[in-house]
Amino acid sequence: MAVAGMRHGNVDGTRDDSLMTETRQMRRVRALFISDVHLGMRPSRIGQLTDFLRHHDADTIYLVGDIVDGWRLAKSWHWPSDYNVLVQVLLEKANSGSKVIYLPGNHDEFLREYLGTYFGEVEFVDRTIHTSAQGKTYLVIHGDQFDVVVMHAKWLAHVGDWAYNAALRINMALNWVRRRLGLQYWSLSAWAKQKVKNAVSIIGRFEEALVHEARESGVDGVICGHIHFADMHDRLGIHYINTGDWVESCTAVVENDDGSFELVKWTEMAVGEPRRFRLRRAVS
Repeated sequence: MAVAGMRHGNVDGTRDDSLMTETRQMRRVRALFISDVHLGMRPSRIGQLTDFLRHHDADTIYLVGDIVDGWRLAKSWHWPSDYNVLVQVLLEKANSGSKVIYLPGNHDEFLREYLGTYFGEVEFVDRTIHTSAQGKTYLVIHGDQFDVVVMHAKWLAHVGDWAYNAALRINMALNWVRRRLGLQYWSLSAWAKQKVKNAVSIIGRFEEALVHEARESGVDGVICGHIHFADMHDRLGIHYINTGDWVESCTAVVENDDGSFELVKWTEMAVGEPRRFRLRRAVS
């Protein structure tokens, strides 16, 4: 990825796009969906997310869970200044007219105590229905409610969280070597989700459960997060959209004015020139 201007480094060794050039364009979209930021987890891509938000305006912004990592913060408090910058950007958007809806997940489940209330201009709900410009309806929900491990073996979910963080630490070391060899960033966890049979099976069952819930709710699609695996398809007869994460993937979903949905991978966008939106467009 080409570099323009100065950069700061992240704790995961990746580059931080928080210092921006004036050549980048603001993009206006109808709706924006972001999940799994995990504020409090040290290997996260907060600079990239702040950059992304500064270059996107939306009528409605959905924060689809696990924005704050309460599990991690309870063990070790980690709240650097760039977290405050991100929160300020979101609040400024809310105060400027964007409707901001926060749907807590399992890592920020402590916020479920505030469902049905507002914090400033930010509304807290467990689930909601989004209606696209084409009149299609989408269930928006974090998705942990349909994760069998989270629901029935929470201790195992915490073990899985520990294993994921261990994989991220291993990945930091691997990518330190790769950078010095001139190679691009590589994700161990993303590779495992695509190649390991059990992981593929778990993702498949998760998608089936969310699609079933959408069908039972009488909607045309579902937009969720939770599993850190960005995807968009209608293989199961319902439009399934997963927003991915901002720990590694730096992905989000936008709805354009024409009602089409796109999966954005921010780290693959060109830097130092007007954004070329290399996006995956949903089939209408």
